[in-house]
Amino acid sequence: MRSVRIGVDTGGTFTDVVAVDEQTGEIITTKTPSTPANPADGFMNGVHKVLAGRSLSEVGGIVHGTTVATNQLLEDRPVDLGFVTTEGFEFILEIARQSVPDGYGNSYFWVKPPRIVPVHRVRTVGGRLDHLGEEVRPFDEEEAVRVARWFRDRGVTALGVCFLHSYANPAHERRMRDVLEREHPDAVVSLSSDVLREYREYERSVTTLVDAAVKPTMRRYIANLSSRLGMPFSVMKSNGGVLSATEVVHQPITTVLSGPAAGALGAALIAGTGGHPSVITLDGGGTSTDVAVVVDGEPTLTTEGSIGRYPCKIPMIDIVTVGAGGGSIAWISPEGTLKVGPKSAGADPGPICYAKGGTEVTVTDAHVFLGRVPPHLLGGEIPLDADAARAGIEALAGKLGLSPERTAVGVLEISAFNQSNAIRQITVKRGLDVRDFPMVAFGGSGPLLVCRLIDILSVPAVVVPPNPGNVSAFGLLTVDVKNDYVRTHVTRDLSLDTAAGILGELEAQAAATLDREGFPGDRHVYARSADLRYYGQAYEVRVPAPAGPVDEAWRAEVLDRFHEAHHKLYGYGYRDDPRHAVEWVNLRVSGIGPITRPAIPELPDLRALPESHGLPELRALPESRGLPAAGDAVSVPPADRLVYFDEDPDSPLQENGWWTAPVHRRGDLRRGDVVTGPAVIEEYGSTLPLHPGFTAEVDRHANLVVRRTTAHKDGAGE
Repeated sequence: MRSVRIGVDTGGTFTDVVAVDEQTGEIITTKTPSTPANPADGFMNGVHKVLAGRSLSEVGGIVHGTTVATNQLLEDRPVDLGFVTTEGFEFILEIARQSVPDGYGNSYFWVKPPRIVPVHRVRTVGGRLDHLGEEVRPFDEEEAVRVARWFRDRGVTALGVCFLHSYANPAHERRMRDVLEREHPDAVVSLSSDVLREYREYERSVTTLVDAAVKPTMRRYIANLSSRLGMPFSVMKSNGGVLSATEVVHQPITTVLSGPAAGALGAALIAGTGGHPSVITLDGGGTSTDVAVVVDGEPTLTTEGSIGRYPCKIPMIDIVTVGAGGGSIAWISPEGTLKVGPKSAGADPGPICYAKGGTEVTVTDAHVFLGRVPPHLLGGEIPLDADAARAGIEALAGKLGLSPERTAVGVLEISAFNQSNAIRQITVKRGLDVRDFPMVAFGGSGPLLVCRLIDILSVPAVVVPPNPGNVSAFGLLTVDVKNDYVRTHVTRDLSLDTAAGILGELEAQAAATLDREGFPGDRHVYARSADLRYYGQAYEVRVPAPAGPVDEAWRAEVLDRFHEAHHKLYGYGYRDDPRHAVEWVNLRVSGIGPITRPAIPELPDLRALPESHGLPELRALPESRGLPAAGDAVSVPPADRLVYFDEDPDSPLQENGWWTAPVHRRGDLRRGDVVTGPAVIEEYGSTLPLHPGFTAEVDRHANLVVRRTTAHKDGAGE
């Protein structure tokens, strides 16, 4: 019987795998090194490893979070693209939005980056539609044939097509596709009316071209995986849903940032189960750190995202990424100051301590030198060369004129501030007070700096889930099938019949996709939303729209939600001011196929069990070891290790910042156990260094809840 579901999240350094047996509820996690040259190799290695001898015939489903599309864009490796647009609009990409980063004061120094398609590979075709989709000039098929042959003769096989106002009527774009299929059958074509049926021609053009750029790569990757697996699988999307691989190859742009999206959703479920419906999520990997905000159990969404330098208006979970991971490289600027990231050593060659040819100090090397991580990773599968890390840190310290300890601490301090800046960007800059949100830290490197982040940001607590390195893979098994549909309809006087017709068409498209995904009609869920603005504004506010008949009550409810959301976002609104009309811009529908989510197990409260239960008695250990006082308990006596934390001249337990700290195996901790820093808590895929003045308590779901218990000394640093 196919009772096992597997989630596979491919990261820059490791591929994380989680398997859930839906009959027994057993959850198995593992990791394996990623294989950047061919990510499918790491995927298959992880699947076979987590099955541990079991057959693929027992697997009922696999969900994959992939970075193939993301990496191609971040590394600025677009294939040779061609662009077909409306006659007279060949400079859409060159003009863009005329925006200059960091304001117009930067105009003298800013150099406009290369466009995703250079102007010499842009071709135009005659024909014109107006904003209502009415034909103003007929489509010029003869010119379309000449354009198709021009691209064919030059071997340009990835093409994006974006005609003016095709969001209102896709007829001209579809005729262009027919011509390309006939005259240039080797071409891979993306139409803007398929990718993003929404107005604003520059963003629609770039989003369509990004889709065309990654489509060949994703199709090859999906085909390779399908042939090696011999079974269907699903792929995580940026919007927080999944879709079958056979469907996603037609819209590969929806997979960018799919791994971070899965992490945010998995963390949201774990935090909500633990009683924290609104949290900040921090996913620390080998190459980067991704942060998001969850409000009332749902990660915030955006259509104003970007991947690298390319704007992408597809719906995606609002994630801020910063180059601050375990592999981030420490370097000295021309001015002689220490910098960390965004360049990363990745999985190959990796940090110096990997002993695979790496020569540049990384964040991981600093942790190894300071004793905060063990001399091996993955339970001993990857040994670390602590002497090589020390030599690298000492060489860097010599260039800076600092002690090795201060150099290593400086590397970690810069990395912590890089992460905190990303968190502020997604909270403070959006009008949220970071102090109101606990944080969920996961990923292989996520828990390593949480004590510093508590001090820097004043968050009330940090939750570290069990197996934090596999939360993104676990998140893949918690998400529903989901596809998004949008139609631009700009009006100040919304016709209810027109709105009902548009929503009906979008829901019919969603139903057709859910049918192909195998969901019966009675399990279809449709989530409506609308983008509105006050007349004269340039950008919109999205609000949920109720289900049911599209009548006056429906319109009044949407308008009420818009006024409320606008006031919450910007501090003002015009609810009762007839001089400021509300303009409707986009109508949206998300088609959702709900899945059964894995249950998060609850630990037994061993203190409540009778002694005859046969379980070992819990013992209180001496406070002088950095462990709980009497009344709190840790089950198994830990080992010790020298670890560098804060220097404290008042404490006899340290010498020049080096503490004799207990090292706990996380699997030995039980519900209600409290560990007091300084200490280190280790597990298979991650490590939590617990600084002096902090505690970590095991909650009923085996999460570690980290809090500061003593006042932070101003200027104490790390």
